[in-house]
Amino acid sequence: MIDVIVAGGGPTGMMLAGELRLHGVHVLVLEKETEPTPVVRSRGLHARSVEVMDQRGLLDRFLALGRPHPLGGYFAGISKPVPEGLDTSYPYVLSIEQPATDRLLTEHATELGAEIRRGCEVVGLSQDEEGVDVELASGGGERLRSRYFVGCDGGRSAVRKLLGIGFPGEPSRAETLLGEMELTASQETMNAAMAEVRKTQKRFGLMPLGDGGVYRVLVPAAGVAEDRSVPPTLEEVKQQLREFAGTDFGVHSPRWLSRFGDATRQAERYRVGRVLLAGDAAHIHPPVGGQGLNLGVQDAFNLGWKLAAEIGGWAPEELLDSYHTERHPVAADVLNNTRAQMELMSTEPGPQAVRRLISELMDFEDVNRYLTEKITATGIRYDFGEGHELLGRRLRDVRLKRGRLYELMHGGHGLLLDQTGRLSVAGWADRVDHVVDVSEELDAPAVLLRPDGHVAWVGEDQQDLLDRLPRWFGAAG
Repeated sequence: MIDVIVAGGGPTGMMLAGELRLHGVHVLVLEKETEPTPVVRSRGLHARSVEVMDQRGLLDRFLALGRPHPLGGYFAGISKPVPEGLDTSYPYVLSIEQPATDRLLTEHATELGAEIRRGCEVVGLSQDEEGVDVELASGGGERLRSRYFVGCDGGRSAVRKLLGIGFPGEPSRAETLLGEMELTASQETMNAAMAEVRKTQKRFGLMPLGDGGVYRVLVPAAGVAEDRSVPPTLEEVKQQLREFAGTDFGVHSPRWLSRFGDATRQAERYRVGRVLLAGDAAHIHPPVGGQGLNLGVQDAFNLGWKLAAEIGGWAPEELLDSYHTERHPVAADVLNNTRAQMELMSTEPGPQAVRRLISELMDFEDVNRYLTEKITATGIRYDFGEGHELLGRRLRDVRLKRGRLYELMHGGHGLLLDQTGRLSVAGWADRVDHVVDVSEELDAPAVLLRPDGHVAWVGEDQQDLLDRLPRWFGAAG
């Protein structure tokens, strides 16, 4: 029997596969599409996702293909400087196209031993107390069995539908056309049009890709398509460009065309027995702020070690359920802030007035920092109960006397960073690495980090540590 089958070979599914393989879990990824998509849905990683890649030793690969950009302007397109003292070592957006992110995470998962099968569509699902039976459309109704199953198969998730999980929210009210194509208009014409149209319409853009005159084109659609899986035609794009800018800029030779809406929905539950949901299968929202891919990758980062612990037999009670408890509110907050951003991007007088007010408020450093932490996911604090201000937060990459914190987390274990040299994790050494070192940036005698980098304990008392270890890492071995 396979340990875990993952439906969906996008960034969420591949991140999850890699996390599971770090713990020796047998993983099979099923991807419906036969070839990777060239469509660029996302163009960047926010600070928390950059941290995630660094924690797993992947950041150099991403930096080689991406480029850091200033962080300001990601909340509803309101341009403000990066707030001072942002709690991260990476106060930027790493610009990298989604196909590159997909490829890097796929390479990582396969290097660790994940099995990937393309052209495999899930059409049936059933489960019992021991495992999950999966039926595929290919191979004459081929059936597979696994101990657990995770749906990372996107906003139209077949897994979510087969489970019968409710997906409440709002349908799309506005749609945007997107594509990469060549333009013949002069740069002066494009600059003038951009300056004028974007005074009120933030869903309009012409971005040079530095690739032989190819541009990324963004323009509001005339209406909402019945089936957004059907791409728009080049003529539709031309018509909408003329509608908003008075010219179609001579667009031609599209590499790809796509459309996206502003539907906002969230699964009522992230787990039903041995089947779980992650990424867009669990939540969809407008792409404003560039949070979607990041949210899915961070779902996988939260779920991977917990599911591995369950399969490994050392998971404490309710550890796997904490995936829903922790991540459902995070996604709900993203849905909330994207709803707000869409209102602020409306061309109507009322929302424009609110936008001006929000812009004024963001001149206050604390407001700017608060909204930036929402977009970058650096402000997340899980509810671990009362205690130290670090408890429940992820710890940034603090510098140690002998290196950096994140360099010590590549293996996906928990970590006790002990500045006292008096503590011990005997009995949990197979799950928690004990590092005796000091950092001028850490105002705490010792911190216990979960594999996802969130602080599970702060203190210096050995008995207090022993009382906390079983909550996250099970009984001593």
